[in-house]
Amino acid sequence: MLLNSFNKSGVECGTDEAGRGCLAGPVIAASVILPKKFKNTLLNDSKIVKTSNRNILKKIIEEEAISFGISHVFNKEIDKINILNASILGMHKAIFNMHLVPDHILVDGNRFKVYNNIPHLCVIKGDGKYLNIAAASILAKTYRDEFMNLIHEEFPMYNWKQNKGYPTKEHRAAIKKYGVTKYHRLSFKLLPDQLKLEL
Repeated sequence: MLLNSFNKSGVECGTDEAGRGCLAGPVIAASVILPKKFKNTLLNDSKIVKTSNRNILKKIIEEEAISFGISHVFNKEIDKINILNASILGMHKAIFNMHLVPDHILVDGNRFKVYNNIPHLCVIKGDGKYLNIAAASILAKTYRDEFMNLIHEEFPMYNWKQNKGYPTKEHRAAIKKYGVTKYHRLSFKLLPDQLKLEL
């Protein structure tokens, strides 16, 4: 059973990101403040929730959350500042995009940087422990999937609709055959033999 929040008093948000290990596309982060008595038996870490249920939960979270924020950090920025910094930047931007300032931030994972002097707590596998982080993981994942489905139409040969930019054999084979796109992260190991690819 997931806990509603860590702090029993004050306004707490959960924050998480999706797309950290991908070869293409942005990192998308989300931040969510849930009502104190929010409960939903479907809600869990987005990685173990079925796609159909994730889409149901997205609607519920957006309708019932006290506040939520979404942010995108695109591949060129990821290449400049590295994926860890991009993930943290994304979470900071998602918190900024909420209409309410939290008193406390619950972060999925083990790394974060102080945001506006707001106390925070990093929780490893927090999306399977706290509802507000799980809600953020659902929003981050569903928004990112939608984005990858959209750019799939532009570059269907990479099958991003299916692999969402992750390093599948099919995705790497397409990079080897067609080269890279404007959405690929050039600082990542795109091919096992580290071929130098030109845009």
